[in-house]
Amino acid sequence: MSDLEHARLLIRIAARDLKALRGMLDPKTFDDEVFGFHAQQAVEKTLKGWLSFLGEQYPRTHDLEELGATLRARGSVVPDRFSGLFELTDFASSSVTRRAERRKNPSIGCPFCGP
Repeated sequence: MSDLEHARLLIRIAARDLKALRGMLDPKTFDDEVFGFHAQQAVEKTLKGWLSFLGEQYPRTHDLEELGATLRARGSVVPDRFSGLFELTDFASSSVTRRAERRKNPSIGCPFCGP
């Protein structure tokens, strides 16, 4: 897959997360953690798509600040107003931590997820 094709794929995935977010606008129906996770994923995939579009390898990370810094190091201008989005990293971190904990102890949290 070419860099451009990969960039397009990542942007399509980000668009799906944005579409999901539009359906999650009622805070009575969706917890902030669920909304935040999809927001983080949309931003992450967009930043990685941007790097792919530039023909750059991106780090294997969920850290949005790191991805923004990688773009800046490659000469891209990441507007200062985007910096607030980098705080969404915490939503990915908590999700990754929960998945790791469930792998270590399957009795935690998700009774219908299986082993």
